[in-house]
Amino acid sequence: MEQALIIGIVLVAIFMVMVFTNVPISVALGGSTIITMLLFGVSIDSYADLMVSGMRKFSYLAIPFFILSGILMDRSGVAARIIRFAKACIGHITGGLAIMSIVVSVFWGAISGAGPATVAALGGVLIPSMDEEGYDKGFAAAVVAAAGGISIIIPPSITFVIYGVLANVSIGDLFIAGVIPGLFMGLCFCVYAYLYCRKHGYHGSPKVKKGEVWDTFKEAFLGILSPVIILGGIYGGIFTPTEAAAISVFYSLFLALFIYRTVSLKSLFKIFVDSGISSAVIMIIIGNATVFSWFCTAKGIAPAVSKSLEGVSNSHVVVLFIMLIILLIAGCLINGNSIFYIFVPIFLPIIKNMGLDPLWFGVFMSMAAAVGMITPPVAVNLYPAANCAKISLARISVSILPLVAVAVLATIIVMLVPGLSTWLPGLMVK
Repeated sequence: MEQALIIGIVLVAIFMVMVFTNVPISVALGGSTIITMLLFGVSIDSYADLMVSGMRKFSYLAIPFFILSGILMDRSGVAARIIRFAKACIGHITGGLAIMSIVVSVFWGAISGAGPATVAALGGVLIPSMDEEGYDKGFAAAVVAAAGGISIIIPPSITFVIYGVLANVSIGDLFIAGVIPGLFMGLCFCVYAYLYCRKHGYHGSPKVKKGEVWDTFKEAFLGILSPVIILGGIYGGIFTPTEAAAISVFYSLFLALFIYRTVSLKSLFKIFVDSGISSAVIMIIIGNATVFSWFCTAKGIAPAVSKSLEGVSNSHVVVLFIMLIILLIAGCLINGNSIFYIFVPIFLPIIKNMGLDPLWFGVFMSMAAAVGMITPPVAVNLYPAANCAKISLARISVSILPLVAVAVLATIIVMLVPGLSTWLPGLMVK
């Protein structure tokens, strides 16, 4: 047990040194594992085989498909149509543009499944719109960045695909379990935005003319239909989540090429390249993280840490708060996908020993990872938001802190009330 903890400390120390010296996460995961294996006499001959086996999961096919679908939807102009519809509906209320930005970001998460992609797709329109209406740029960028994090909670979520494979939990059940928590976190952001805007005098835009809501709805309808087709097909038993991802690509292609005609056959090549690069980055992380996780389990690191955590307290709540603190700290330094590979092997046995639901725990971990996406210094959602707003990372980092607190509060509530995650999947079973 002591040797396992020593190996674990060395592994984590090397990994953190690499992270703090700006080594990419995928390289840090692989490099720290290889160095530690060599230091403790473990052969690295099987490293490549372990990487390939970690990536060779049928469910992971959903990742490149959802990424490609999200890019196609963005390039086809669906985002702009949905934004116009949302603005026509709620843009006139106090803080309407900020609240609209949150609502649209949450909905777009049901299309892209990835946080930075949501921020990049919407930020270029939403942030300048708020700036023109006199909103503080830091606040505008922070709102879009925070709401973008909900993309990994609202189905379909790439993060849920990864957790489902790691924890052997139904990905379809995870998707439905994330609906209420994702909407709840979005509601919490809306409440904060309303109170902030009311305090600072950010009034809504002029109310639209009669009939404009219907006109903008007709324009956005086919885009709005996308998550309905995907999720309806999954829960209706028509196709699996992986098949749904492929179908979403064909639907996005249909809209982009034949309905809106905003994407040409020539431009498809660049779209495929962009989605391929994004997918490759995630898959490289998955491959190296698989070996990292295997090494932690093989050398007894994960069981040793699990046993230490279980020995801290007999209270489930205390142990869960410790896990939350660990995940929040990790989220400041590591991206969400890597967090799952590092901590699922450690935390999941504890959750099962305590008799808690792994389905709920997957949602809880995803919410904690969403907080990490907006918590400096890593905060992957802040970079595209700051770029869209043309402000410094320091400025958006200050503006995001109240929203980080709101997100943590929402995560704690879902942690303490598992029914928010398990109620809908329970209804589906019935």
